[in-house]
Amino acid sequence: MTEQQPRVLLIDDEEDLCTLMQISLSRLGVQTDCAYNLQRAKQLLQQQHYDACLTDLNLPDGHGLDFVQYVTERFPYLPIAVITAYGNMGIAIAALKAGAFDFVSKPINQQHLSQLIQTALHSSQTAPDNEQDTLEHRLLIGQSAPIEQLRIALRKIARSQAPVFITGESGTGKEVVANLVHRLSNRNEGPFIALNCGAIPSELMESELFGHKKGSFTGATQDKQGLLLSAHGGSLFLDEIAELPLTMQVKLLRAVQEKKIRPIGSDREIDVDFRVISASHQNLELLVQQGKFRQDLFFRIHVMDIQLPPLRERGQDILLLAKHFIQHVCHEWDLPLKHLSPAAEHYLLHYDFPGNVRELRNMMERAITLSDGASIDLQQLNSSLLRQTTIPELDLTPISNTVSIAPTSQQNLEFPHEGLEQYLEKVEKDMLLNALNSTHWNRTLAAKKLGMSFRSLRYRLKKFGLDTDDG
Repeated sequence: MTEQQPRVLLIDDEEDLCTLMQISLSRLGVQTDCAYNLQRAKQLLQQQHYDACLTDLNLPDGHGLDFVQYVTERFPYLPIAVITAYGNMGIAIAALKAGAFDFVSKPINQQHLSQLIQTALHSSQTAPDNEQDTLEHRLLIGQSAPIEQLRIALRKIARSQAPVFITGESGTGKEVVANLVHRLSNRNEGPFIALNCGAIPSELMESELFGHKKGSFTGATQDKQGLLLSAHGGSLFLDEIAELPLTMQVKLLRAVQEKKIRPIGSDREIDVDFRVISASHQNLELLVQQGKFRQDLFFRIHVMDIQLPPLRERGQDILLLAKHFIQHVCHEWDLPLKHLSPAAEHYLLHYDFPGNVRELRNMMERAITLSDGASIDLQQLNSSLLRQTTIPELDLTPISNTVSIAPTSQQNLEFPHEGLEQYLEKVEKDMLLNALNSTHWNRTLAAKKLGMSFRSLRYRLKKFGLDTDDG
């Protein structure tokens, strides 16, 4: 029994263009039907099953945007892409917002057309199932109304190739959601490449994104593949995209629109196919008004929006997440499972969590470290927060083999400008480095000096990127 060939519906009033697309797709083993107006297209949809659909926007009896909405409402699992005039990005973005999964510009590049149809056919074969539902609930922990609404939005976004922009306060889990968008999409078999735009020096950003050829600049001793090419066939997550230099914003915009890149020092362009997922805790619209972020790039990446709720608005999700982190950390540190006391649960439910989910996880780690028994009580949570009335000033200068802790009076206390969570993480990292330096990086001795197990030390070294031993 032979496998049935996929079938695609092509809608365009230019008969020559339809014929050209039919020839190209037939080489891929794809059957096609052509409709030269919307009335005929709707008739064919009622008569025949299609695996994908490609429509022009300007048709004799209507506009393609209306047809995109028609298909999205009546055939929700039929991937539909649009054909747009070259450079008409405003219409293309409107089509993506209406439900189109992607677009191709005229004049049609045959390679881009093939990539688009192959992606569409893969999408039609990956309708939502129980496995995806399980993935959503496993990676997106919570039962609150904001989280349920987020799951609904993710199911819609997963069917699209449109760029996704994620916003929310620091610590709300933007990279977790970006990874979930990728894993729920039809690109899940491709790579997920993540870059924090604020972590790369501006002078290295172009090489990091686009790659370079050997000898293209001082120190370039070999070819380097950039992250855009590494993301080919998958998703590129640009965290804190507001930190991207303006010069790189221009180059990124062209790469996203034209799906081509040119490494530094190269004389040829390379075709790339990736989905852009970006995030920021800053107000990009305000930055556009201030001239600090390009408006054209803003509109290009700002197609599908995801707003992550702060933890304080998620109610009982706080306890679900706290128990999840306790279970995970106890397993990682090879400790007996601990539980929250009623007083601790009450405290967590009424705490504001300015650092959101990240702060909750760090709080659970410190509370587990401070807890000697089977339960985490209010005392450990208060200690893990290091209340402002008892915050010690730490002298971290490595004198002999000890770290001195000298209490200060409340009157002389200076509050950390970077925020409590970041301050405490810096303190923890500095104490680890002091212990390691004083023992010549003998981790067994360092663990003893810090009064923790070797496994606990190893976990914290990985957390701060200090564990250079992969064995």
